[in-house]
Amino acid sequence: MPVSEATYRALSLEDGDTTWELVCGHLRAKPPMTHAHGDAKSYLAVLLQVQLDRAAYRVHVDSVRTRLPGGSWYVPDLAVVPAGLTLPHLDDPKALDAYADLLPLVVEVWSPSTGDYDVATKLPGYRERGDAEVWLVHPYDRTVTAWRRQPDGSYAESRYAYPAAVPVESLPGVRVELRQLFG
Repeated sequence: MPVSEATYRALSLEDGDTTWELVCGHLRAKPPMTHAHGDAKSYLAVLLQVQLDRAAYRVHVDSVRTRLPGGSWYVPDLAVVPAGLTLPHLDDPKALDAYADLLPLVVEVWSPSTGDYDVATKLPGYRERGDAEVWLVHPYDRTVTAWRRQPDGSYAESRYAYPAAVPVESLPGVRVELRQLFG
């Protein structure tokens, strides 16, 4: 039986032990991840945070829910959220970290337990949403694949390998040194 968005939102706030996604009306729990997965997303958050003005952007790890056309909700491993979207809700204990608005950067980190699903389902979903930049970080291959939205709505794909520097084109002046991320 399909789950409504209202039920999904309520469950996401009430069940602090599980990170839930809503996929085509069905609940999906995010499984546990590997050490390399956690290390990559945590350190990527640090590398981004030190380059971003906190008054303009917030870096969220494993908390953002992104709404897709059709009502599914995905939880990326990391997302950069404009402060204007998040600040109005900081004093509300019932506000879910959820956005239908497009985000400048959404990241999935490859893991053996979710890699195929992320590549086949979630990454195309973020591009369908129209997020400015979508990344797949692969901690074992030491690579980043970046899809960047073009003016015509299509996406250009670029692949970066260790020890390259990856520009975050949606956040001018920000770049991620793979030497630091995977070093």
